[in-house]
Amino acid sequence: MALLLRTFARQGVCLSKPQYSFLYRHAAPMGTTAKDEMNKFWAKNARLNRPMSPHITIYQWSVPMMMSITHRGTGVGLSGAISAFAVAALVLPGNYPYYLDLIHSLSIGPILIGLAKFGIAFPVSYHTYNGIRHLYWDVGKGFKIPEVYRTGYTVIGLSIITSIAIAMI
Repeated sequence: MALLLRTFARQGVCLSKPQYSFLYRHAAPMGTTAKDEMNKFWAKNARLNRPMSPHITIYQWSVPMMMSITHRGTGVGLSGAISAFAVAALVLPGNYPYYLDLIHSLSIGPILIGLAKFGIAFPVSYHTYNGIRHLYWDVGKGFKIPEVYRTGYTVIGLSIITSIAIAMI
C-alpha cells in the first residue's frame, strides 16, 4: 500500500480528492513507526475501556480441544522418535539383536516392559485413529457436535484397547 501511495504521489496525483480516498482510507501515515501505532492502539483501548484478552484462561477445556492438542503432540513426538531411532541405528555400533539382548539383560520385569510397550503403542494408535477421523472430516462429514464427541470418544477407546492388546503381545 505504501508503494502504491508513493507511486501516485510521485506522479503528481492529488490523493486528497474524493475519488482517490479508497486508496488511503486504511493506510497508516508514512511518518509513523510501529511503536507509535502500537501506542495509539493501546491508548484507544484504554480510552474505550476495553479489557485485555485473557487468552486461554477463559476457555472451558473440551474433548475436541484436548484431542487436537494430543494429536499434534503425538505427531511431533512420533516424528522425533522415528528420527532419533534412525540416527541411532546409523551411528551406534552393533545391530538390532544386540540391543534387544541388552534390554533383556536388564531384568526390568514384565510390568515395566508392558508399560513401555503401551507407551510406544498408544501414540501410534491414537495418531492413526485420529488421523482416520480427520480424513472422515476431510470429506465433509462428522462436523455436528454430537458426532464430534462420539467419534472422539471412539478414537480414545479404540486407542486404549489397541494399545493394551499390543502391550500384551
